Amino acid sequence: MSDIIAFREPDQAILERRTEILADLADLLPADCLVTEERELVPFETDAFVAYRRLPLAVALPQSTEQVAALVRYCHRFNIPVIPRGAGTSLSGGAIPQEDALVIGVSKLNRILEVDLPNRCARVEAGVTNIAISQAVDADGFFYAPDPSSQLACTIGGNIGMNSGGAHCLKYGVTTNNLLGVRMVMFDGEIVEIGGKALDAAGYDLLGLVCGSEGQLGIVTEATVRLIAKPEGARPVLFGFPTSEAAGACVSEIIGAGIIPVAIEYMDKPAIEICEAFAQAGYPMDVEALLIVEVEGSDEEMEAMLARIIDIAKRHGVSTVKESQSATEAALIWKGRKSAFGATGRISDYICMDGTVPLGQLSYVLSETSRIIARYGLRVANVFHAGDGNMHPLILFDANDPEEARKAELAGNDILRLCVDAGGCLTGEHGVGIEKRDLMTHQYSRADLDQQMHVRAAFDPRWIFNPSKVFPLENRPRSAAGNAT
Repeated sequence: MSDIIAFREPDQAILERRTEILADLADLLPADCLVTEERELVPFETDAFVAYRRLPLAVALPQSTEQVAALVRYCHRFNIPVIPRGAGTSLSGGAIPQEDALVIGVSKLNRILEVDLPNRCARVEAGVTNIAISQAVDADGFFYAPDPSSQLACTIGGNIGMNSGGAHCLKYGVTTNNLLGVRMVMFDGEIVEIGGKALDAAGYDLLGLVCGSEGQLGIVTEATVRLIAKPEGARPVLFGFPTSEAAGACVSEIIGAGIIPVAIEYMDKPAIEICEAFAQAGYPMDVEALLIVEVEGSDEEMEAMLARIIDIAKRHGVSTVKESQSATEAALIWKGRKSAFGATGRISDYICMDGTVPLGQLSYVLSETSRIIARYGLRVANVFHAGDGNMHPLILFDANDPEEARKAELAGNDILRLCVDAGGCLTGEHGVGIEKRDLMTHQYSRADLDQQMHVRAAFDPRWIFNPSKVFPLENRPRSAAGNAT
């Protein structure tokens, strides 16, 4: 385990009362909804940011909003920190607990409560997986647009916490663009409804605050999400380039020309080789960079848009243009891309970055990223959502070598600073969590951070929700229990 990221000191008074607390929690839940044994707590000690681990005080798996409210009321009464948790797919350490904290997981809140096709929306519990919504309405010709690579496992609650995106967010937007309302438990156990089926709710945009708040403002237990009619057709096309810079410049010109495909995904040569070995998707192996560009609509619309994109690609020296010829080929193309993280994990440990940059800076940031990685003596595979500049460099390292793990984290921090300095930001969809927490001062001034913390404190005055996340520890107030949170 690296020591770059610090944790606050757990509240010893809570640890000393653990037996009493567990007995009280057991009275609030059915017998199979509370996890207390150490070996059973291990799966909850981290999320997909596995460099850091902490065993929680306990894990509660409530089956209803009312049970969540009862748990939160108890924790509020005794100043016990609460860690909301979806499926634990967070890549920024957003769901990592501490020893004095109760993890409240939403995995048992897994029902699709209503599908309302006339209003093109669905109401689901927070533990429903992302892809399950699309599967539930597929036969009716609809889908739920956000599609993070972890959509087979990640939950809507977690998507809301991190404002997740996915390959198709270029056209359809990220979670906040597809969220209509939530049911949420506040810091004192009050249950509130924000938004609803209407396209634009009255009053302040509190929903915009909740989405992307990383579990700091409350625990979302239900969500009303937008459903979209499936397109008439869709076609992914592979574009191979001799250099990464050429591919980046091509992306910039496509968007600059006012062309909005449904997706533009980027892979460099290491990523191409890794994904092709796993998925055998038919990716060209003689190129340095690959774009997956998907267009949709009628045949005429797709042909017209592709003609313009191919013309732009030729101006940037494209060496391969390969259109999918069947649904099977299209599925393989996307299988390779969506398997990138898992396929990389087969060959190496890695840290996945999540910086976002202006499209005009893509080529520059790619070049500088290579220089940073070379300086630390590491390797990198670049795969990311090129259409909106959301970069995901996968920094490869040996987790059994503490010095190499430390270098990987330092290199990642340098890359994120690079993204900010290029006019971008620290995160596009993975969230700040603990991973980017201490870099917040690189993007925001003290006045900016103070304003954000005032908003957070308005929702959770005692800062019991998801402590040690997002804001640098030294900048935050002290909790009622006396510990920095």
